[in-house]
Amino acid sequence: MSTGLDTNKSKTTRKAAAAAEPVTFAGTIGLFAPASQALRKSTAVLFVSPWGFEEMCTRKFFRVLAEELAEAGVASLRFDYAGTGDALEVADHSRGLAVWLETAEQAAAQLKSLSGCDSIILVSQSLGSTIAVDLAQRLGGVEGIALMAPAISGRLYLRELSVWSKMIDDGMGVAESQRETQGVWIAGLRMSDEIAAEVRKINLMELSKLAAANCLVLTRPNRSADEDFAAHVKDLHPDTQEAVYRGYDELVFNPTIATIPVKTGNYIVEWVKSISRPKMETPTPRQRPTAAPLKTSEFTEVPLRFGKAGELYGILCQPTAARRGATAIILTTAYDRNAGWGRTSVKMARALARDGIPSLRFDNANVGDSPPTPGAPEQVLYSRRQNEEITAAFDLLESSKLLPAVLVGRCSGGYLAFQGSLWDERSSGLIAANPYVFHWSGKLTVDASLRHVPRSLETYRLKLLQFETLKRLLRGEIDVPRAIKNFITSLMRRAIRLSRPMLDFAPFRSEERTAILDLFQSLNARKVEVSLIYTAHDTGLEQFNDHFGKNGSYLKRYGNVRLNIIPEADHNLTQAHAQSFYLQEVRSVSLKIGTRQAIPREDRSQAVKSPRYANLPTS
Repeated sequence: MSTGLDTNKSKTTRKAAAAAEPVTFAGTIGLFAPASQALRKSTAVLFVSPWGFEEMCTRKFFRVLAEELAEAGVASLRFDYAGTGDALEVADHSRGLAVWLETAEQAAAQLKSLSGCDSIILVSQSLGSTIAVDLAQRLGGVEGIALMAPAISGRLYLRELSVWSKMIDDGMGVAESQRETQGVWIAGLRMSDEIAAEVRKINLMELSKLAAANCLVLTRPNRSADEDFAAHVKDLHPDTQEAVYRGYDELVFNPTIATIPVKTGNYIVEWVKSISRPKMETPTPRQRPTAAPLKTSEFTEVPLRFGKAGELYGILCQPTAARRGATAIILTTAYDRNAGWGRTSVKMARALARDGIPSLRFDNANVGDSPPTPGAPEQVLYSRRQNEEITAAFDLLESSKLLPAVLVGRCSGGYLAFQGSLWDERSSGLIAANPYVFHWSGKLTVDASLRHVPRSLETYRLKLLQFETLKRLLRGEIDVPRAIKNFITSLMRRAIRLSRPMLDFAPFRSEERTAILDLFQSLNARKVEVSLIYTAHDTGLEQFNDHFGKNGSYLKRYGNVRLNIIPEADHNLTQAHAQSFYLQEVRSVSLKIGTRQAIPREDRSQAVKSPRYANLPTS
């Protein structure tokens, strides 16, 4: 019996959720959550997701909903549209939204085949609601359709997307000159011009019918347009249920600190249960589906579950050509799905495969599509338990004869790359981009630290010179006390850094300092290749400088470490030149460890700015 959603990060996870089973079809990947056999219903749910940044934010929420529905006897399937997430690329976008609609239609066929259901309920959000409306018309006989914060007007949706994109860029400190201004972009993701043109024409207020027996509309708080649409749907379908999408803003604000809307989630689950019919015949034993590899001329990708109980979800990408180099274990950042910010992990994995380098990208427990570990805290970032998941990844690669391997991660993933390399001696190297810290003290609260990260002094200086900052200050959009506190924190760091040479000779050292030096010394003793990458004004670089001096002047004691600094790039490496350098560094370290073969030298003059380390050999 389902007890409802409970995702308070201060609590521990008490139950083991059934792991969804990966399937492949139509050049994409789906995740099938089978129903509890004892309570199995004749109705199943197809999740029709939003697009872009909103999809990243809702990824975990949809997984949690699927787990609750499975426990209540309702099977479900989640999937990526063609050319998005972990799906293969689409060469021809000329048919616009029809490409995504066809993916959804094939997903519905898969769901019927896998679950044996008699009818389907469509649970959709935002742009996915437009696709769900058209899909219901195509399928016929749809039992229900949930329209969560639907994109009612395409023009308004694209305008909101533009504002949303600007807010994200502002939050990351992206300079105006570095922002994408051509086409529809958000968080490093680009909507094709053909799809954008069709989206612009959307007007759900012109709907003349809804091809579903039951309908639910969730309206965003304080959005009159949503309320008007709900009224319109009730005119078409008098039995429509309407509710407020409580927690919507907190869900889609930022995947790193997103809060699962528990009340809304429970409402959706109860609505689905209320319109689902029980299976009348005796359940027959069900065979687990097998996921056929996604193949191209350059790589093969297999979605899989691994770990002690198959609780971790990942994708193994292997080259079609002869293998060379160490396998890259690509770690997630915070709560981003394993496809990565702006699909960077997908693009990296496939680019590495073109050079003969295999990779494994996966979601840590309670991140993206991997369910939580029973007994673990809900907040998993910077948790020591994640080291055990690194071991599970190495176990998988060792059993597949894909060692040696290196760990690759950005921000919290960079931290985990360091800790995982210390934890599991099978790590031959690591590439860490913009790690915020190297040591996490139990005295720190993860949630508070993520919400209020002090920037570098250089960033504060640049922002003070921006006219836009002054306008935001006058409009009251800046938390002045918090900004002053963070600025003082950065000043204190600078003072500590300047006194570091003297403090190193003192008979005492802080716990953090000792732990960090021990970490680097241990990796050096094992000859683990370490590549550190920072963007020029990243707050992580400020912390690095605290311990190793500006430009890493104290790194000379560690012969296994190299440092590179990328100018004019944000924390997430959204810019093309930053992604290119990150990829080249992973490739270089992989080939050095795996085959000791040199790679052609490349011009990095536009990517690297470090007077001490910019000219180090790449292999």
